[in-house]
Amino acid sequence: MNSKAVKDIQLKKEMNTNELMKELYESGGFTAKKVATGIDIIENMIKDKGCVKFLSFPACICATGTRGIIKELLKRKLFDAVITTCGTLDHDLARIWEKYYHGSFIVDDKELHKKGVNRLGNIFIPNECYGKILEEKMQPILEKIYKKNNKWSTKDLIWEFGKHLEKEKNKEESIIYWAYKNQIPIYVPGITDGAFGSQVWMYYQEHRDLIVDLLKDEQELSDTIFDAKKSGALIIGGGISKHHVIWWNQYKGGLDYAVYITTAVEYDGSLSGAQTREAISWGKIKEKADNVTIDGDATVLLPLMISALFERLPPE
Repeated sequence: MNSKAVKDIQLKKEMNTNELMKELYESGGFTAKKVATGIDIIENMIKDKGCVKFLSFPACICATGTRGIIKELLKRKLFDAVITTCGTLDHDLARIWEKYYHGSFIVDDKELHKKGVNRLGNIFIPNECYGKILEEKMQPILEKIYKKNNKWSTKDLIWEFGKHLEKEKNKEESIIYWAYKNQIPIYVPGITDGAFGSQVWMYYQEHRDLIVDLLKDEQELSDTIFDAKKSGALIIGGGISKHHVIWWNQYKGGLDYAVYITTAVEYDGSLSGAQTREAISWGKIKEKADNVTIDGDATVLLPLMISALFERLPPE
């Protein structure tokens, strides 16, 4: 039995986030301790200069203010590569040009549809703020990109869009912009599964020699993994972006650091709900890796965790 005693959380005036995280760890209980452990692992991973650091997340959180946390991680160059879904590109670009709105989970969705409003959880997204604005803005950019070259990997295509955001007033709020600015690759293995991919497909209707080269992305990931002495990942949510990170890392014997944040359950055998210990059985995470699975909503946990992390790191 562990001899470390459980301590009550002591809240103090003017307590910073990092001090709160320490109290959560000392409390010993349930998700609180996992959150504090996760910050320790991320801190060690970030400070490990020989470690290639992956960030993986789903699109949904980019429709919320949590987008600002992801943006800041890339602005500060804390990760070396991003793997995400097509919807991340959709929401990031759309929110440069238009606004998303507070909504509710409990609402008449038939009425929303009649009014041309899409619901993402409790976020309301009018048609003019999503599909319409993306078509209006993306097609001219695609025309310029096509004239420059007709063959692009997803990483190169995303960087090229980032370059075209230079003159935008809200560019510094953008994940894509900071990825381009700091030359951090974003890979989207499911590039056609969203509005961004649909706009590329629409452009393809009149430009049949346009090629999105997914295998170039895979080659770059392969080169990155095989050259890495160590690797680590902060993996938010599940799906294709999560699996792509752990899939490639099996080829170097697994991740050395791994932090999962997920709301998915394990009992149905889904990849999204799979804990870090399952990935160890596949060799996707090393047996001796620092790892933790944190159960909870990333829109709550990630701001708390990254705030504490920033307090620990040297000033920019």
